[in-house]
Amino acid sequence: MRVMVLVKATQDSETGLFPEPWTSEMMAAMGRYNDDLRDAGILIAADGLTPTSQGKRIAFDGADRSVIDGPFMPSRDQVAGFWLWNVKDMDEAVAWAKRCPNPMPGPSEIEIRPFYE
Repeated sequence: MRVMVLVKATQDSETGLFPEPWTSEMMAAMGRYNDDLRDAGILIAADGLTPTSQGKRIAFDGADRSVIDGPFMPSRDQVAGFWLWNVKDMDEAVAWAKRCPNPMPGPSEIEIRPFYE
C-alpha cells in the first residue's frame, strides 16, 4: 500500500530558521533514516517544503478563482515536508514513522495518510 507521510509544520519551521548545530545533526540523522527506507525498498520520494510564507493557495468558488498569498495559519495545520512510501500495511508505516528522527527542534508530529488504491 502507498502512503504519504506528512511532517507537520511548527512555528519554528514556519520561520525557516533552524539553530546550529541542531540543523546539521538532524539533517545527517534524516539522511541515515532515508537511506534505511531506501535500502528496505519503502521510499518512493521525499522532500522538505519551504515555509508557507513562500506559498500560494488557489481558492475555487464555482467558475471563480482567487489567489491567496501565504503565510497560512495555524502553523500546526501546515505541512513542512513529506515522504511517499510503499509499505505492506499501516502497521509497517507506523513502525517506520516511529523510527524517524524528530524533524523539528521541539515537539512535532508526523501524519500518515494512505492513498486510494
